[in-house]
Amino acid sequence: MDSNYYKVYFELERNHWWFLARNEIIRSQVKELYLQKGEPLKIINVGVATGATSELLANFGEVTSIEYDEDCINFTKSKIDIDIQIGSILDLKFPDETFDLVCSFDVIEHVENDRLAASELIRVCKKDGFVFITVPAFMSLWSQHDLINHHIKRYVISEIHSLFSNVLTQKYVSYFNFPLSIPIFTIRFFDRIVPGFIKRSKTNSDFDVVPNALLAKLFNKIFRSEKVFIKRRIHFPFGVSIMGIWQK
Repeated sequence: MDSNYYKVYFELERNHWWFLARNEIIRSQVKELYLQKGEPLKIINVGVATGATSELLANFGEVTSIEYDEDCINFTKSKIDIDIQIGSILDLKFPDETFDLVCSFDVIEHVENDRLAASELIRVCKKDGFVFITVPAFMSLWSQHDLINHHIKRYVISEIHSLFSNVLTQKYVSYFNFPLSIPIFTIRFFDRIVPGFIKRSKTNSDFDVVPNALLAKLFNKIFRSEKVFIKRRIHFPFGVSIMGIWQK
């Protein structure tokens, strides 16, 4: 993440409609795992960025937060009271089978060796514990947004299965952010062929494209509504992102 971007990202994680909806979906799924376990969870959150997901996870147990970027860590700790350890998803400094819940939200797409990243997440997960990840979907959705976020790739679901489902017991793996995927694809397609089609300002990411308050509220509700379908384990045929939850 660019050094100036994470300063804006702090506010985005807490106020932008996409993050608010995505994090509500994550919260609802972690709550189910928490209730299934029946006691507070020992959680690791790998790649916390500016900490919003760690704040969310703290409602369900003790959270160990890991972030690769030291400047981002220092900035985040200056804004909120949170302990963040410097570390890499490729080399987690914890013994095997340490955590009840291993989380990595929109992180794996940042590393070349995604198979090593997946194996590290699996390694530190306790027997009967859970691994919970999200990643962006479909290279056809690749845009300037991916570049500014330092993404290596976007995934299709078969690639995620190959990283995790051959080792862990699948609980739920699906595309999500389904209803908004077609308009997002359309906008990004035209942005690729017509330079300047999307007007960006602060960060040059898609988060700069801010709809009016009414549209932002509508988009939030549309995206957030997917938690009902995910709770019922309905699988979406495509989407902007992929969610994966497995048990070891």
